[in-house]
Amino acid sequence: MSVKECDHHKGKRRRIFLRIFWGIIVFLFIVLLTILLIWAILRPSKPSFILQDVTVYAFNATVPNFLTSNFQVTLVSRNPNDRIGVYYDRLDTYISYRSQQITYRTAIPPSYQGHKELNVWSPFVYGTNVPVAPFNFEGLRQDQINGNVLVTVRSDGRVRWKVGAFISGRYHLFVRCPAYISFGPRNSGVVVGENAVKFQLVQPCSVSV
Repeated sequence: MSVKECDHHKGKRRRIFLRIFWGIIVFLFIVLLTILLIWAILRPSKPSFILQDVTVYAFNATVPNFLTSNFQVTLVSRNPNDRIGVYYDRLDTYISYRSQQITYRTAIPPSYQGHKELNVWSPFVYGTNVPVAPFNFEGLRQDQINGNVLVTVRSDGRVRWKVGAFISGRYHLFVRCPAYISFGPRNSGVVVGENAVKFQLVQPCSVSV
């Protein structure tokens, strides 16, 4: 008799456990479905970036293949969303030449960008005796002699989206801004200090998330 009662209690506990388990699954499904519906309705758009200007304080290529450079760049970011905020948890800015990094990374402080808001950052990025690949170094020296060097201002980081009280997971952010730096008599920049030249660019950047 006691064995039958024990089996009965075990079966009852199993049914209760299954009900709780499926109740949790259904609840999570409803929550995820609600989030997806809100996400689809709001249609979040990635932020847009503009490279406003670049100030060159140093740009010295020395043999055999080293580059010492010092820039200040101004990046303007805009959140195009009406109901979605953007958390910039991490954003590192640096400069590359022909896909090779030629400065150290400079971290921009974490920030929040509200609906339709603009953020403006002006970090200094520099590199001292940074080794450049030989084939890139020759191209760099030749471009500098010709009076125009095309570099790319890059910002890599992680962002989160905020919809009401909901905050998403982290997404990778990649920003690429081409910038022409002029040298010699064709220099189109404005002298702003001793050996410093500022280039007003207002150059749209490519953004991927």
